[in-house]
Amino acid sequence: MPDGSPARRVSFPRENARTQRFTLGAPRAFTVAPDGSRVVFLRSSSGTDPVGALWVLDLAGGAVERVAADPGVLLGGAAERLSPRERARRERSRQGGAGIVEYATDAAVELAAFALSGRLYTAELRAGTTRRLPARGPVIDPRPSPDGRHVAYVSGGALRVTGADGEGDRALAEPESGHAETVTYGLAEHVAAESMARHRGFWWSPDSDRLLVARVDDAPVERWWIADPAHPDREPVKVAYPAAGTANADVRLFVLGLDGSRTEVVWDRVRHPYLARVHWSAESAPLVLVQSRDQRSQSYLAVNPEDGSTRMVHAEEDADWLELFPGVPCWSPSGKLVRIVDEGGARVLAWGERPLTGAQLHVRAVLDVTEEDILVSASAGAAAADPEIGEVHVYRVNELGVERLSREPGVHSAVRAGGLTVLVSAALDRPGARVQVLRDGKRVATVASHARRPGLTPRVTLTEGGTRRIPCAVLLPTEYKAADGPLPVLLDPYGGPRGQRVQCAQGVFLTSQWFADQGFAVIVADGRGTPGRSPAWEKSIRNDLTVTLDDQVDALHSLAATGEYPLDLDRVAIRGSSYGGYLAAMAALRRPDVFHAAVAIAPVSDLRLYDTHYEERYLGDPTRNPQTYRHNSLVWDDGLVDAAEPHRPMLIVHGLADDNVVVAHSLRLSSALLAEGRPHEVLPLSGVTHMMAHERVAENLLDLQVGFLKRSLGLA
Repeated sequence: MPDGSPARRVSFPRENARTQRFTLGAPRAFTVAPDGSRVVFLRSSSGTDPVGALWVLDLAGGAVERVAADPGVLLGGAAERLSPRERARRERSRQGGAGIVEYATDAAVELAAFALSGRLYTAELRAGTTRRLPARGPVIDPRPSPDGRHVAYVSGGALRVTGADGEGDRALAEPESGHAETVTYGLAEHVAAESMARHRGFWWSPDSDRLLVARVDDAPVERWWIADPAHPDREPVKVAYPAAGTANADVRLFVLGLDGSRTEVVWDRVRHPYLARVHWSAESAPLVLVQSRDQRSQSYLAVNPEDGSTRMVHAEEDADWLELFPGVPCWSPSGKLVRIVDEGGARVLAWGERPLTGAQLHVRAVLDVTEEDILVSASAGAAAADPEIGEVHVYRVNELGVERLSREPGVHSAVRAGGLTVLVSAALDRPGARVQVLRDGKRVATVASHARRPGLTPRVTLTEGGTRRIPCAVLLPTEYKAADGPLPVLLDPYGGPRGQRVQCAQGVFLTSQWFADQGFAVIVADGRGTPGRSPAWEKSIRNDLTVTLDDQVDALHSLAATGEYPLDLDRVAIRGSSYGGYLAAMAALRRPDVFHAAVAIAPVSDLRLYDTHYEERYLGDPTRNPQTYRHNSLVWDDGLVDAAEPHRPMLIVHGLADDNVVVAHSLRLSSALLAEGRPHEVLPLSGVTHMMAHERVAENLLDLQVGFLKRSLGLA
């Protein structure tokens, strides 16, 4: 079947699994050269090929795409081998592909570096040549210096550097004697990668003569064991997991010079132990953002790389918590601090001490900063006249005002440099994402996608429900007619922090539409706590995550009350994964008057078992607030929490290799259900992690869920 054609001969579950939800073959990870001559990106060869290659779109040569590095050629057809640390990095970043999954370039975007099967490679992007450099493996996260003369990388817990010519490989910092098992230089710790979206651990200076390097010592962190009962001959894997209320890793920051110098960056790590963001550009001194453990206080610090001292640039406090955002903090070319801040009930862009946006926009990320303007992504704010449900747009902001660059309804993002803007746009009326290269607002090229087209088109209505105007999507079977009467209802939420499901993009509703085509009216609702609306909306879950379930119920009942949708409230089910799994299980336990069956995939059941930075942000310290944790958990030491009658059937699915939401959550939930005689089924998945990326598992899991739901709701 050629790519781009509908998948008619293969079932949707199989095609969805083979294509990793129709993302394989789509271009991603764009970098634009500062002279505007080329765009670098990753893309696999087809919609079923997971192996990413490095590509260049040469605009100087007539908008021609060419391969800069092909993993198949470089490995000679050999299977890729990943180190345990690299597997963990990919799990934290939810990277399910293979081959070249990430790369970094020098400042001129002429040299790219990447790791492949634990080996170090560089690609000369103008010449189109690739070479393997001798390096101490396995190599993790290689990054060229801005001048392109060196490449730094992590191996064996050490931060190493080598010449771009392959000469002079050496360690700039390595675990001290007796600490090889606990100390790493240049890698992000678990909570940074999982909950702060900081996946890096070292940063080059603009002059290419030194680096800022994080030193992580996870000796204080509790050790957990991830076993695979299907293989009792294998030793369990030991992981350092900082569960809520327990010790975090000790994180320090050093300036390491290529001349061998070493200077520690000094700040009050007792008050602000979290290293949340690091920025080093030519505009000003290195900039770090550090947070208190409760995340209600944070400081922006300028670093003197000569002696490691820091000075306060700005400080923030919040009664609930302070969010972290992509692209900030950073300096403008004139040396002003650029940040995103919650101010006056809105999420605004601040330039120095001055806000550049107001309540009309809800700013989500900073994409690029120049002296002329700042490029941001944002959704409509509380003061916007049009709610634009599920839309995210790209805006150009400066002191003169705000200009929207993306025009069509949808979800947009962008990368910009050298007078070029790469605009990535997803819409509700077409599959996949369109990638346009713009110069002065005019399209000069498009980047081709090899992603497959799904064999279904979501029949979706975006709307709002209830007095809180909860963003909702309603999906009906493709062939549904009004004469068919009311349908059993399936709620399909994520429904929690950092997880927006109601988006104006077709791809997010493909699986929901498949469930609808099995005979359900499917509702996706983004209640309180979900992103993209207002700071108050997100922070209203402080100390009480159960309001996210209240909003699912409100959305369901308000949509039914309109009479516009064929909803049978006597047959209502809910499914979800991760936070959505927690929500689904809670729905069956605490609101059996509304929900009649639930599928909970990798649910968090005892909130003390999830990580510090995430859980303590919303619920505080469990050692100080045990009743808050008990109220929000599904199970506690004395069994189920606040479970109501009657009993409702529940299917619990969990990967045994999950090191994010460990299988203990589902085992404790199952034990508590069994102790009270509540009907449930448990599906353990051997060797499967939180991503559930195994093709056959992902394929068959959809069919199993439908079978369970129909059986539980008494459907034929």
